[in-house]
Amino acid sequence: MNITHIEHIGIAVKSIEEAKKYYEDILGLKCYAEEEVSDQKVKTAFFLVGQTKIELLEATSEDSSVAKFIEKRGEGIHHIAFANENTDKALKEVEEKGVVLIDKQARKGAEELSIGFLHPKSTFGVLTEFCSK
Repeated sequence: MNITHIEHIGIAVKSIEEAKKYYEDILGLKCYAEEEVSDQKVKTAFFLVGQTKIELLEATSEDSSVAKFIEKRGEGIHHIAFANENTDKALKEVEEKGVVLIDKQARKGAEELSIGFLHPKSTFGVLTEFCSK
């Protein structure tokens, strides 16, 4: 596995429109894309900071993982995503090393990335995502 950089940091928010005000009006960042990922039941908004993106995540359904996260922990950092060359290969490699996976195979994520999540109980409490183009 060849992790090249932090692709993005996902932040769970109740309202993308409200959160965007902080990132745009206070921090001076520009939202460059918004997208709904229906199979994950989320809306996303992206900001670029150097080579790393900030991804705001708003639940579109009460039974989505983001809605459940906010209910348990409140708004805040949801996950960290690492860019790599091949998500399926990376998932297989860490599973062989004993990491518990949420996704056994890559699936389609926002920005047409191939994504897969590792379970936080295997990653010291940090929901970890692999993504590749």
